[in-house]
Amino acid sequence: MDVFHTEGAKLLIDGLMSLETKEEYAAFLEDLLTTKEMLDMSQRIMVAKLLTEKKVYNKIAEETGASSATISRVNRAFTYGKDGYKTVFKRLKGNNKNDTE
Repeated sequence: MDVFHTEGAKLLIDGLMSLETKEEYAAFLEDLLTTKEMLDMSQRIMVAKLLTEKKVYNKIAEETGASSATISRVNRAFTYGKDGYKTVFKRLKGNNKNDTE
């Protein structure tokens, strides 16, 4: 089963695409996710960011608190995945929105 083509996944993606501001995104994510889920997702994108900066695993673990298994999983997705991380970082860099406001 491809979880990204379920009715719920399509609704989630469409819902995310309908949001227009950081405040709307934050409100939606706060409603949708548990604190742990938000922390996990935030940690993963920070790991990916540090991987783009060519940081080594032990430095990434030190900076993010991520386990080597999480770092490895993010690295695998970053290297062999659908280029989602790469697209986000490319667009953030192009829009100068890679700050942590």
